[in-house]
Amino acid sequence: MINIPKGTKDVLPQDSYKWQYVESVAREVSKKFNLKEIRTPTFEHTELFLRGVGDTTDIVTKEMYTFRDKGDRSITLKPEGTAGAARMFIENGLAGGVLPQKMYYITPAFRYERPQAGRLREFHQYGVEIFGAKGADTDAEAIMVADSLLKKLGLQVKLYINSIGCPTCRANYNKALKEFFAPHLEELCYDCKTRFEKNPLRLLDCKEEACKKINVNAPSILDSLCEECSAHFEELKDYLKLSEIDYEINPRIVRGLDYYTRTVFEFVSTSIGAQGTVCGGGRYDGLIKELGGNAVPAVGFAVGIERLLMLMENVGARMPEEQKPTVYFAGMDNACRKKAFELCAKLRKVGVITETDHMERSIKAQFKYADKLGAKYVAVIGGNELEQGVMNVKCMATGMSVSVAFADVEAYFLGK
Repeated sequence: MINIPKGTKDVLPQDSYKWQYVESVAREVSKKFNLKEIRTPTFEHTELFLRGVGDTTDIVTKEMYTFRDKGDRSITLKPEGTAGAARMFIENGLAGGVLPQKMYYITPAFRYERPQAGRLREFHQYGVEIFGAKGADTDAEAIMVADSLLKKLGLQVKLYINSIGCPTCRANYNKALKEFFAPHLEELCYDCKTRFEKNPLRLLDCKEEACKKINVNAPSILDSLCEECSAHFEELKDYLKLSEIDYEINPRIVRGLDYYTRTVFEFVSTSIGAQGTVCGGGRYDGLIKELGGNAVPAVGFAVGIERLLMLMENVGARMPEEQKPTVYFAGMDNACRKKAFELCAKLRKVGVITETDHMERSIKAQFKYADKLGAKYVAVIGGNELEQGVMNVKCMATGMSVSVAFADVEAYFLGK
C-alpha cells in the first residue's frame, strides 16, 4: 500500500463541489472588481524566491521544496503566488500596458512545515495582485476584495491593519527594535537571534511564546513612520471608512515576507484554532525593482482555500448542496439499457444531469442506487415500454408515476 505523503490531502468526489463553490465565489468577486485571471508555473527558479520572498524568512530558510533538475538548475515549487506574479509582470512587459494591471489566481503552493489544522504542505491559495497604482485607495480596494469574498462566503472575521513604512523610516525603526531587544537577546529563540542581526522587524512575527511575551512591550512602528508613510496610512483609514469596512490597528502585524512596504493587513478568525489568520496581504512597492524590473508599486493578498473551507464548516456557513441527477434511467435488460444510455446522451446535450446503470444491476438495485445518488426521478424502461416507445417516470419524493414518450423526454425533463 502506497500512502499519501504527509501534509497532503485528497479531495474526494463527495467533497469537490465545496471547493468548486468557494472557487466560483472567488471568481465572481474578482469579476466585479475587474480582476483578470493569471496562471503561473508550479515551479520557478529558486533565485526568484530568494530575492523576492527574502532570504531571512522562514519560508526560504526552512520551508521551500527545492531540488536540482536534470540540467543542474535549482528549482523550487512555489511557496506563495506573489513572486511568480511579479516575475510574470516583468517578463511579459506588462508595465508598458495600461496600468493598473489587476489580476488574481487560484493556485497550489508548497511549504515544508508541520502539518496542522488548515495548514498543509501542499495547499491552495486565492490571491490578488494589483500592479502600478501607489495610492492608499488601491490598498483599500484590495482589502475590499478580500472583505467581499469572506462576507459572500458567510464568514465573520476581524480586519487588522498596520503600516511597516518604507525603507527609510524602517531603518530608524530597526534601530529602535535592536535597542529594545538587545537586553533580551539571550531570552530569544534561535531564529530570533539570527533575525536580530539580519532583519529585526521579523522579531515581531515570531510565534514562540517566550518571544511573544517580550514583543508585547516592543516599540510601535507607527511612532517611527516618516511623513509620507504616515499620510498614506491615514488615507487608507479614510478609504476604509468610505468603504464601510470596520478595522482595528495592530502595530504588531509585520507579515512573514520581506517584500512588504507600508500597508499590511490580516483578516483573523477565532474559529480555526490558535493560528486564526484567514487572509493576509499588503503593499510591496519594491518587489518589481528587486526582481529586475523598473520601480512599479503594487499591493495584494492571498487567502488559503483549505482554511476557508475549515472555517466555513466550523461556523456552519451556508454551503449550497451538491448538484444531483435530475433523472436516473433504469433498464431491465441489455436492449433497455441501451435505450436508457441513448436517452441519457440526449438529455446531457441539453444540460440535464442524468445517470444510468453500468453494473447490470436488477431494477430493485437500480432504484436503491438512484436513491443513494439523490436522483429526483427514476425512468424505468422494460420490454413493454421499449415496444411502446415510452418510459415509466417515478418521482422519488412523492412516489407518483407517469408515462412519458421517448420523443418527449427533452421537453419533460428540461423544466424539472
